[in-house]
Amino acid sequence: MPLKDTFKSLLGGGGGKLNVKNRFELLREAISGTMSSVYMARDRKEDRIVALKILDPEKTAFLEGRFKGLKKPTEGEIAVQFDHPNIVKTYEYGLTTDGAQYLIMEYLRGSGLNSVLARKDNSLEGRRVDLIRQAATGLKVVHETGFIHRDICPRNLLFSDDGTTLKLTDFGLTVPAQGAFLQPGNRTGTPNYMAPELVRRRPTSQTLDVFAFGVTIYELCTGQLPWMSGDTGQAAMTHDTPPTPITTYRPKIHPVLADAIHSCLIADPAKRCPSMDAFLESIEGVESEDAS
Repeated sequence: MPLKDTFKSLLGGGGGKLNVKNRFELLREAISGTMSSVYMARDRKEDRIVALKILDPEKTAFLEGRFKGLKKPTEGEIAVQFDHPNIVKTYEYGLTTDGAQYLIMEYLRGSGLNSVLARKDNSLEGRRVDLIRQAATGLKVVHETGFIHRDICPRNLLFSDDGTTLKLTDFGLTVPAQGAFLQPGNRTGTPNYMAPELVRRRPTSQTLDVFAFGVTIYELCTGQLPWMSGDTGQAAMTHDTPPTPITTYRPKIHPVLADAIHSCLIADPAKRCPSMDAFLESIEGVESEDAS
């Protein structure tokens, strides 16, 4: 849909709570995802620039239909719980006058980690260990709050305006780490980062995020993925085989960091690095991505 038509659809009337036209000046579309659109907007009420995320009602209903009867919290209900420097802040959530779910979030002018990796940005040099710790800390908070993110990947890690801080975002697939939410069958996420138990439709846990985190930081350190890449689940079917040793792409990587990354990529969840706490402890003495 053309951007101007999308704007028109957001400004229509209805019986909802948020009148987008009255409250926001929509400046530009920042991101268009598979289930939502995010706009850079001026919030007239708070007099600040924000990211306004509007979820597609049909796609959201389809996803939430998978959890019928389980009282799954909405993305807004989940995201607003986090107040941490390594997680994008959500200020408010609810329904628009069109009946679509919305989130009002802090607006970041920095790039996504995926874009930085794609352009082979030199700004990463000497900073990777710090960024890895930041990403791990953000995910640790999500887990400690009782959730599984389910879509850890470079696209969902955003840099702050000054480029020094990495922030986790997008809780559209996030579920509570308990009960029926852990049962097999819900294979959602980004294929190149999916854990084998998710691909094979087996019971899940927070360690599926640990796996996706491992793929993400492997890519951060090497510019490559541990397995063949692809946009479908077919590529992810290879994730229960041993990954390409990280030293193949980065021969001088610090051995402790290399071992920690590979511990996240173990196919068997019972043998995988068990938590972000354990990961952070394992790299406690590492100061640089390469051995001196």
